[in-house]
Amino acid sequence: MAETMVDARFLKGPMPVLRAARVLRSLDSGERLRLLATDPGTVVDVRDFCRDNGHALLSWSEMKGVLSFTIRCGRSPQSTGG
Repeated sequence: MAETMVDARFLKGPMPVLRAARVLRSLDSGERLRLLATDPGTVVDVRDFCRDNGHALLSWSEMKGVLSFTIRCGRSPQSTGG
């Protein structure tokens, strides 16, 4: 299964999570997203976002200042009615 990549390096504040959220809305449940970021605050933001929105943070790592997150989409776009 291929991963969808979101490159949010050098973005600050909530922007990496907002970019990831936009892409996750287009994915089906179970599909994976790889998010790259450099803002250290993204670690907490991604963890909280996944918990609050039903996605699974499968792993995260840091190498040379670049954070890499693997997220499994927990909801299909059709189930997010409002």
